[in-house]
Amino acid sequence: MTYMPNLQRILLFGSICGLFAAGTAAQENKVEYGRYLVEEVAKCHDCHTPKLPNGELDRSRWLKGATLDFQPMTPIERWHKTSPDLTPKGRLWQRWGEEAILKYLQTGLTPKGNPADPPMPGYKLKPKDAEAVLEYLKTLK
Repeated sequence: MTYMPNLQRILLFGSICGLFAAGTAAQENKVEYGRYLVEEVAKCHDCHTPKLPNGELDRSRWLKGATLDFQPMTPIERWHKTSPDLTPKGRLWQRWGEEAILKYLQTGLTPKGNPADPPMPGYKLKPKDAEAVLEYLKTLK
């Protein structure tokens, strides 16, 4: 049996805790970066969050899908009047799964290989950005 002095044990424990804390901080940063991309850059909530009667976003139903309050002046083929729930409990996650959502964020293509129907823009994110968006979406209830 190898003897490990108390100081070495303390240093080893401290190193392990430091690695765990660094990993946790990195994950929190990834989630925060994903939140920034979703809310401040892409403004996903504008279409994917229902509005209250006063026009404000319903924070209790954040990114849970909504009826769109706009439409094209002339008909556009496959135009959607609603947006899907982007939370992990939504049908999109159930039908596509994490990997397909990640792939969609990077390629702009659905699991069937088609672009999303309008008015959804065809985002093509870098892998790091797509992973951050996915990590943020996974935190939503």
